[in-house]
Amino acid sequence: MVAVPNLSQAGQAVRNPLAFVAQRWTPSPATVRRAALAALVMSVVIVVTGGAVRLTGSGLGCPTWPKCTADSLTTTSEMGLHGGIEFANRMLTYVLCAAVGWAIVAARAAGPWRRGLTRLGWAQFWVVMGNAVLGGITVLTGLNPYTVAGHFLLSSALIAVALLTWHRAGEGDAGPRPLVGKPVRQLAWVLTAASGALIAVGTLVTGAGPHAGDSSDVPRVPVKWETISQLHADLAWVVCGLTIALWFVLRAVDAPAGPRARVRDLVLVLLAQGVIGYVQYFTKLPEVLVGMHMLGSTLVWIAVLRVLLSLRERPATEPGAEPLPAPASVPEPTAAA
Repeated sequence: MVAVPNLSQAGQAVRNPLAFVAQRWTPSPATVRRAALAALVMSVVIVVTGGAVRLTGSGLGCPTWPKCTADSLTTTSEMGLHGGIEFANRMLTYVLCAAVGWAIVAARAAGPWRRGLTRLGWAQFWVVMGNAVLGGITVLTGLNPYTVAGHFLLSSALIAVALLTWHRAGEGDAGPRPLVGKPVRQLAWVLTAASGALIAVGTLVTGAGPHAGDSSDVPRVPVKWETISQLHADLAWVVCGLTIALWFVLRAVDAPAGPRARVRDLVLVLLAQGVIGYVQYFTKLPEVLVGMHMLGSTLVWIAVLRVLLSLRERPATEPGAEPLPAPASVPEPTAAA
């Protein structure tokens, strides 16, 4: 008798690699949350490094996409420092993909399986892919300011999904249970909408400002950057006013400590961001301060979303509910002779 090799295990790995991994590795809840945090951190890093590309005038350091030049996938010595900066930022996209991939695998392999958490991981993947394509369009259109703005806004959407993934990894799957009344939650939603508008107008400030991303004649938004900056500042004051109002309301209704702490964090981030914003305005937008302001915008967005998420909680499971079973997978291989 000659042993016949059983290929079902290899076939399973090819057909459903995530299920294959899940059968052999069960990460701890702390590992799942660390994976989600890594994806969140990288989503912020890619925004900051993208800003560095623009502020150093390296936006067209690689003048084509997906290759760096028509004949080379990577940067060449003739392209100099600008080519190296742009190519390095492109390579960081792969690091971001790896972090998102780790979050997807960890969420899928966790036991019991959490469908919602896995879907959030995949949502990050598709946002990254969409933003990579939009980044290529941005290069091919010669840094059109509107595609640059869309690139940043999609990055903000990625941060939102990554933050939600990280937050959901630390709570249960039961239905959300509000910690404050409906009027307070509505005020938080208004704050979130105003913050989104603030970020959107900020991209127009970038599109009208002097940092076009390249030394060539890059088109700009046809409006004075001082004018759009004033609108941006007005929206910033609206966000600050809503934040202070929410802080007083939470104290008045004796809200739990968590929401009040998140609003306090938002106040501190807004103060720092406001100082940087006004200093950069009166000093004619120096590159270093603009970069710090871009980082601050991501931190403001994260702080706002954390306020919104802190107003409800999710227990591990509903009373009497059974954990969700993992998707059906190929049975374990059996010996054959």
